[in-house]
Amino acid sequence: MEDVLRPIAVLGGSVVITLVLVWLADRALRRVDAAHPETPLWGLLRRCRIPLQVALCAALLRGAYDETGLTAVENHEAGIGQTLSLVLIAATAWLAIRAAAAIVESSYSRYAASARDVARVRRVRTQVTLIQRVVTAVVTVVAAASMLLTFPEMRTVGTSMLASAGLVGIVAGIAAQSTLGNLFAGLQIAFGDMVRIGDTVVVDGEWGTVEEITLTFLTVRTWDERRITMPVSYFTGKPFENWSRGGAQMTGTVFFHLDHSAPVEKMRQHLLEVLQECPDWDGRAWSLVVTDTTPTTILVRALVTARDADAIWSVRCEVRERMLEWLRTEHAYALPRISTAPAELDGPPGAGRRRD
Repeated sequence: MEDVLRPIAVLGGSVVITLVLVWLADRALRRVDAAHPETPLWGLLRRCRIPLQVALCAALLRGAYDETGLTAVENHEAGIGQTLSLVLIAATAWLAIRAAAAIVESSYSRYAASARDVARVRRVRTQVTLIQRVVTAVVTVVAAASMLLTFPEMRTVGTSMLASAGLVGIVAGIAAQSTLGNLFAGLQIAFGDMVRIGDTVVVDGEWGTVEEITLTFLTVRTWDERRITMPVSYFTGKPFENWSRGGAQMTGTVFFHLDHSAPVEKMRQHLLEVLQECPDWDGRAWSLVVTDTTPTTILVRALVTARDADAIWSVRCEVRERMLEWLRTEHAYALPRISTAPAELDGPPGAGRRRD
């Protein structure tokens, strides 16, 4: 009877203790989260339930599996212990990554809720995203190394590798110089405030918004929903336009090629009326001037402002459409025309006549 009850008590007891402790921890986090709704950390920590259960159960079984008294366990004691150790290390790393992600996300959420500077919010978002990726990479590497060191054969290999670490480091540095360059470029972007998630940029003639920044690559979402992926070292080694740098507000222009008889003063008045009815115009500035002239046309420039790149595009399109419609219906003579009448030759009487 004891041979049956002992393994049930050891295995079942480990599972029951795990479920009870995790339930109590989850209940405590739920109460704290309800008492402090202004801090999202406690609610985010509840995502750690599953890795906590796996780690706690693996730890309990790792310490008590040899007490089951089962013949199969005694015959494979080393293998079972090795497996439980690997599961424990992996679950602990999983738990650490989940907890770090909860802390980082909570810190960013509280900062974003209280900050009023959109540019600083995007900067902090970029930094915490890269910090979270660095923490995940470090924890994963440490966990993998710890799992390998649980094998006795790997300890011998590790000692040999440490003896030649200098040579290996030089060779790896030369072979992976591009990867390492991107890695350090990613850290430079994160803390140098060159470009942030949500910034409007122009790279290689393509206009778009920075959608994702990792330690090695950066993704730009263009206006037509395409994604351009490029190494982060591009932004540290080549010039690019960042329209969100120093503030998101922008100034745009609309050009009109018109006839010399165009009513410029009336166009100014109508432009102001159009802008006052445009919800995307921020009211900072506007103007309409003649910037150039040719023998057949004049070049009229309308200047408008808006709060960001998307808004300035909408303002420019609306101004262009409504001004052209107004000119076509009210002042059609101002639109450029191509003269097809034969030219008249001016000159003294008798000039150009044929003499007999």
